[in-house]
Amino acid sequence: MSQSDLRALFRSNDREVKAVDYFADRRDEWDSVARSLAHLVPEVRADGFDVQDLETPRRNVLTFYGVGGIGKSTLSRCVAQHLTGDLPVQGHWPPLDESLGPVVPVRVDLSRDSGVDLESLILAVRLAAAEIGQPMPTFDLALQRYWEHNHPGEPLEEYVRRRTRLSSLPGARNLSAQMQSALADVAQAVALPGTVGQVVGHGLRTVVRALRERQHRIRALAECSRFADLLEATPDQDALSYYPHLLAWDLACLPAKHRATLVVLLDTFEDVGDRVHRDLERLVQRLVWLMPNALFIVTGRNRLQWDDPLLEGQLDWAGPECWPQLVGGATREPRQHTVGYLSAGDCETYLSQRLTRDGRPMMDDATRRLITANSHGLPLYLDLAAMRFLDLYRRSGNAPSVHDFNLDFPALVARTFRDLPPDVRRVVRSVSLLDTFSVPLASAAAGFDHDAPAQNLVDRPFVDHDPGAPWPYRLHALVRDTVREADSTSDDRWTSADWQRAARRAFVALGQEDKSHRGRLVSALRQGLTLAHQFDLPLGWLEDAAFQYVDDFVWEPVEPPAAVLSGASPTPAQALATTLSAIAQRQRRHRGSTAQQLRDVLRAGVLPPSLDELPRYFLAECDRDLGHFQESLNGMQRVAERGGRLAATARRGLIHLARRIGDFPQAREAALHLGTEGRQDRVLGDLWWPQGSIALACSAYAAGRDQALATGQVGEAALSQACLAFAAAFQDRPRAAEQIARAEDLLAGVSIRWAETQTLIAALVRDAGIAPDLPERAEAVAVEAVEAGLTSSVAYIRFAECLHALVNGAPEALAQARERLMEDCVNGVEFAYLAELTYLMADEEPPSDLPRAEWLDSVPQVRARWVGLVEDRRHESAAQQGA
Repeated sequence: MSQSDLRALFRSNDREVKAVDYFADRRDEWDSVARSLAHLVPEVRADGFDVQDLETPRRNVLTFYGVGGIGKSTLSRCVAQHLTGDLPVQGHWPPLDESLGPVVPVRVDLSRDSGVDLESLILAVRLAAAEIGQPMPTFDLALQRYWEHNHPGEPLEEYVRRRTRLSSLPGARNLSAQMQSALADVAQAVALPGTVGQVVGHGLRTVVRALRERQHRIRALAECSRFADLLEATPDQDALSYYPHLLAWDLACLPAKHRATLVVLLDTFEDVGDRVHRDLERLVQRLVWLMPNALFIVTGRNRLQWDDPLLEGQLDWAGPECWPQLVGGATREPRQHTVGYLSAGDCETYLSQRLTRDGRPMMDDATRRLITANSHGLPLYLDLAAMRFLDLYRRSGNAPSVHDFNLDFPALVARTFRDLPPDVRRVVRSVSLLDTFSVPLASAAAGFDHDAPAQNLVDRPFVDHDPGAPWPYRLHALVRDTVREADSTSDDRWTSADWQRAARRAFVALGQEDKSHRGRLVSALRQGLTLAHQFDLPLGWLEDAAFQYVDDFVWEPVEPPAAVLSGASPTPAQALATTLSAIAQRQRRHRGSTAQQLRDVLRAGVLPPSLDELPRYFLAECDRDLGHFQESLNGMQRVAERGGRLAATARRGLIHLARRIGDFPQAREAALHLGTEGRQDRVLGDLWWPQGSIALACSAYAAGRDQALATGQVGEAALSQACLAFAAAFQDRPRAAEQIARAEDLLAGVSIRWAETQTLIAALVRDAGIAPDLPERAEAVAVEAVEAGLTSSVAYIRFAECLHALVNGAPEALAQARERLMEDCVNGVEFAYLAELTYLMADEEPPSDLPRAEWLDSVPQVRARWVGLVEDRRHESAAQQGA
């Protein structure tokens, strides 16, 4: 039975009126779901199926796509409800074939403002699996390790309880007990002395050793061939994205009587697949690929493009060989379907059963036929027409005339709009300027000091509610657009001055919202930049928000507003949005592309002086990474001389440049005046390690990291930790391994391409002279650094290769490594100090034509330290080979 439409029922005193939230048939779509399960379930339960086979094409994705307002989200919700058996859809959808066994659905909204990330998605899938009532030991052990590293001191059950989306899933009641049971069994199997914490703490090595030795008490877990590798991997987001492989294994290992099929419904997929970057889509696709024994039902505005081979590199698996049933023309389920408009019969049924009185349809045949014809099968039109019918009935007590519904969609929206009370119409117009809003934000945008009109609005059916979003309400996109377009015909239509005042109120209200939460900051930036662009508003609070955005090193995309006509100057808001977008994207693409965008912004000259330093500093940073020394120097000096918000950062950049040319005394003198704001400790660490003073460098980096953590600057802490891992790798290999692991943990929550590469280089330095495959590893990291335009990273990689050859006593390899360093990185005096160090550490005299650095100590002191480091590494290498 369909549920009562409470919003409709509470708008009339007539208790004979029955309003239901009726769902039109969509029988064909349900048949596709049923056939998909009928094909998938026997395949994954056949004797030859191997859930660990990662090369077989996937046939576990069913896609429904179509235009906005066509009913995709409603379809997704109803499929989930029907699979649970909680809400049979009007009796028109038959049940699944009983031979398929139990089916456990979970539905996840992926919309931009829902706040869903990979962690939330994987937790939602695991909570669904908890409904089966059986432990998932391999997945739970890996998840517990991930959780302790990334959420220290925060119990998983408390985290789930505080998040509405997760806590509402039925499995939330069972997950904690299942995890504790699974971990206790593992602890007992490997003879740990009792506590679950030891399994993921000190006892992890025991568990991994037992897995690798395939000890009989843990043989069942050891059969999962990649389990030990995942446990040994750093528990960051990248590792988390591979954990679904373990969950698929656990599901496949369940006894036949407990087996169930997971059905994961991913709604609003366009907000994943159509973002500036495919980073999240890549991780979601990885989840789908690694769980071939689960059915994924994707709903969105666009067809999935995973069958397109041109997406190789952006996605892990792309092309028709990987996804044969996603290609156009595929006939076997599951496959891709367009969600069509409702048939005339479906529309008639909908209107007959949506509103009834005394058991009979409130609309007569003529009204239903006219509404059906004008709707063209769009479900949103039917819903608006039904609500308008109820409003007119409530006013007169009689059924309205058929002529009241001879309206196309824009006219219906306009008529519905005019039927609203004046105060509510004012709120509708105001929030049509916003993507999402809250009741207080809507009231402020409308200029009211009370919330009743806004509260009246959010109870209307054309307002979507998403309690997990930064602001929970949004007008349906079609209604929002139509309100803006149809307003010119309203009796109380707004003038351009009225719209301008409303935009200014909405802009100011956004600025007054609390933006300490990252999601709210980014949402406010997106909406504020759009308003400032469309209505030519001063940037105001956007300046502070922009600097706050670049401080955090997280880099969610901030798309620029619609482009201006070719040849026209951008607005200040467009220029700022382009700047922020370019700064964020530099972490994922070549620095040259970012530099060109920032040059274009500066050339336009539309940013206010207080914001000019933002593109100028990051352009100088890109020039530095690209090896454009003089251009970077000029840009850094200009920003530093202005004394703005980035002056201290620019002064630090000048010190980096001085270090590049080996002028260490000048760099140290400048560094001592940076203070905490200028990251003085990290800069001093950068100066100490080239002198061979590794202990001083590590101490400085650690102080910088701790200071950043104390002030909540996670990005800076991750950067300092990556540098600490690199410095420690020269002297103390066991400590370096710990520091590298900690760097990877800190980098899991931010996006700093240079620091990620520096951590990889730290592993190379740690293994120099030890690992025989180091040259091949170094080349792979160098390729990534070159693709990103990171010249300093390439220089450090070549230096690590020189160290490796020197420790191994391989003169030919050392000569080749030096040659690569000179050819790839040394440009006059730039990076010549690294080349000089390769001679000092070998206790050789550098060539006379090689520019010399000005060291902080004497050359003999620097030489002695580096020679000592090389000798220590040689002894360690010999000891390992002897062992």
